[in-house]
Amino acid sequence: MPLPPANSGRKLKHTRDVHIEVYARDDGLWDIDARLTDTKTYDIGLANGSIPAGRPVHDIWLRLTVDLQSTIVDIEVFFDFVPFKGFCDTIGPAYKKMIGLNLLSGFRQGMKERLSGVEGCIHLNELAMILPTVAIQSFSFGDMENRADPSGEKQDQKPFELDNCHALRTDGAAVAIYYPRWAVKPNI
Repeated sequence: MPLPPANSGRKLKHTRDVHIEVYARDDGLWDIDARLTDTKTYDIGLANGSIPAGRPVHDIWLRLTVDLQSTIVDIEVFFDFVPFKGFCDTIGPAYKKMIGLNLLSGFRQGMKERLSGVEGCIHLNELAMILPTVAIQSFSFGDMENRADPSGEKQDQKPFELDNCHALRTDGAAVAIYYPRWAVKPNI
């Protein structure tokens, strides 16, 4: 269901598209391919020239390769369009600092420590910050090690998604129905 119509007349000025695909690789690793594109509906002038309406201001790609524990083992960055060619697009190698971070444990803090401010690209960082929840969606339905039973009945550890979402709180009705092993009585 789309948003309701706006209460006022309006004119589109900016579009940001984020597209993410997750692939299981033949070698047992996973690739998360993410792309961020920004476009304007009008020409914009920059000190180094202009960008015509409809041509991307940013078209940035990020590929994380992760293992079965969601630890990043490789990174690739590519820039199709940036506002300052020869400058914006030189930061890619710095993102190798993400190798070793785990998407499901301390990832966002690790990103901030390694790539915040002038040490990184705000657009790549914003794109990377949404990847932990993409990983959860990709890995939470039986594809990962020890995840064969979505009810959690055969797992030794509580599924990551529990208590990380209002619907999947361990003292809530959904967990009592779908993950009974992990359900706890609410504090009343």
